[in-house]
Amino acid sequence: MRYPPLIAVAHGSRDPRAAATVEALLDRVRRARPGLEVRAAYLDHTPPAPARALADLDEAAVLPLLLTAAYHSRVDIPAALREASVRRPWLRVHLGATLGPHPLLVTALERRLAEAGVEVGDPDTAVVLVSAGSSDARANAVVGRLARRWAGLRPWWSVTAAYASAAAPTPAEEVVRLRRAGAPRVVVAPYLLAPGHFSDKVRQDTLLAGAYRVADVLGPAPELATILLERYAQAVQHQAVQTGMMPATA
Repeated sequence: MRYPPLIAVAHGSRDPRAAATVEALLDRVRRARPGLEVRAAYLDHTPPAPARALADLDEAAVLPLLLTAAYHSRVDIPAALREASVRRPWLRVHLGATLGPHPLLVTALERRLAEAGVEVGDPDTAVVLVSAGSSDARANAVVGRLARRWAGLRPWWSVTAAYASAAAPTPAEEVVRLRRAGAPRVVVAPYLLAPGHFSDKVRQDTLLAGAYRVADVLGPAPELATILLERYAQAVQHQAVQTGMMPATA
């Protein structure tokens, strides 16, 4: 069986750390699957755009390098694929699912907390799970469900969600609330793929609010490479769609 190239589509950022993090993750995928062609594409700020990454291909598996299914995965990526069809109307795409939700994301979050010096599952530690936040309430609800699921897996003092933008509470507000509620320690677990403005602000604001530790972003965690390859396998099992017929959903 011939496996189509994997095109991982990330949001993109003016911060060069973001693209470097994406490449580090994709390098991990390449090492796990020698022979599989893996390319990055970006929706904004960083080249190449999806149409450019697909410009010499007849078939590809396009995977959103996004943690939640929101506007970017539902609207922006299908629109980018329709743009690609203008130059290559015969291009066939297997469009995959976002990275989250997935059980291994909790494992990756705990890896980052442990690296920050947090005892995983400590009953005296409250965890604030911080996502970028979205104007799409469905995406925010997914993060809330992840926090509740994580709380049920470990004897943490609590696990609650906060949002760096577009929704409440903010990470700093949640740290303050938990400290006032009596949590002996409050730690922050960024549910963010790459470093940048959001991660820097979350770290600064939550430490000022009294957080005990702030973990690193998920970045090139091995669990994310495993998820990406799983999404690839799922995508190529489905019949490819010509990009000119790619629907957009709000």
